[in-house]
Amino acid sequence: MSDNVDNLVLEHLRALRGGQDRIEGELREIGARLTSLEACTAGRRDGAHNYEEIIRQQSSIDQIKARIDRIERRLEIAG
Repeated sequence: MSDNVDNLVLEHLRALRGGQDRIEGELREIGARLTSLEACTAGRRDGAHNYEEIIRQQSSIDQIKARIDRIERRLEIAG
């Protein structure tokens, strides 16, 4: 009986983890789209070259952060 309960809990945890991974993927996509919109907006402004470069740098930082988060999660060192 205990094995069945343990298996059921593990099954639910896996389903929750899958849902969390899907949501994180969607948030990364939304972040990328928002960065694209910001870059497009910056491109339309006069003298916005500096702002556009900052947006590009932030996008790179966001991508690096997402990769580090995935690595930490896989190594189970996320804090």
